[in-house]
Amino acid sequence: MSAAPAIYPSLNGKTVVISGGAEGIGAATVERFALQGSKVILLDIAQEAAQSTINKVMELTKEAEARGGPSIHPPIFYHCDVLDLFRLQVISAKILDLHGPVHVLVNNAAATGSSARLTTPQVTFKDWDFNVNTNLRHVFFLSQAFIPGMKQSGGGSIINLGSISWRIPAAGQPVYAACKAAIMGLTRVHSKEFGPDNIRINSVMPGAIATERQIRDVLTPEYRAEVFQNQSLKRDLAPEEVAKVIVFLGSDEASGITGSSYVVDGGWVSDP
Repeated sequence: MSAAPAIYPSLNGKTVVISGGAEGIGAATVERFALQGSKVILLDIAQEAAQSTINKVMELTKEAEARGGPSIHPPIFYHCDVLDLFRLQVISAKILDLHGPVHVLVNNAAATGSSARLTTPQVTFKDWDFNVNTNLRHVFFLSQAFIPGMKQSGGGSIINLGSISWRIPAAGQPVYAACKAAIMGLTRVHSKEFGPDNIRINSVMPGAIATERQIRDVLTPEYRAEVFQNQSLKRDLAPEEVAKVIVFLGSDEASGITGSSYVVDGGWVSDP
């Protein structure tokens, strides 16, 4: 039996929406919120991976029950491409109609593959639009969709996924880095705008996280050596290490935290 997760009673029964929840950090976040007894709704385009994540969560039911933890609800999946704003609005309205107000929103969906790793001379108009729309635009519009319900229910928590790419800074992905820098700016502005409504808005900035996709496509021996040279912790960082911070920020244990950015990078970024 794996180590028991920290349990935050304030999350039991709360509705949590996670974009890009089928794989990687998103999937780990789905699992961690489900273990809190939250009603988890994941949005993604990867239907097979989403079902695999749901199956994994349900396999944890007996283990959770043996520990005396909260009852686990099967995560709910909606197929949704964040590039399609009309579909995003339709799904958001459906979630509100069927599940009531969203208490926690995790804006996690992003394009991190070869489409994001383009140098400035390589970027076309089409590449620019794809990266901005996939990595930034939906963060604004999903927040816009769910904030009114949070207001009506007395508050909520939004966690936006950024990146240390612009803080290092990392050459070779200028549009991606610009989007992630913008997410920090949006987080801080929204925290001021909606703080009076008791809505907390924070961001989490991961470093090199060893997701299955990163291991397959990015973490070559050469890149891993570069990562370890820069990190204080000389090991791979797992997706659940980011998810733990996200869940904390969604809980009432973080009730006084808003407009902040939490870095999960093993000590890579040293500047404040």
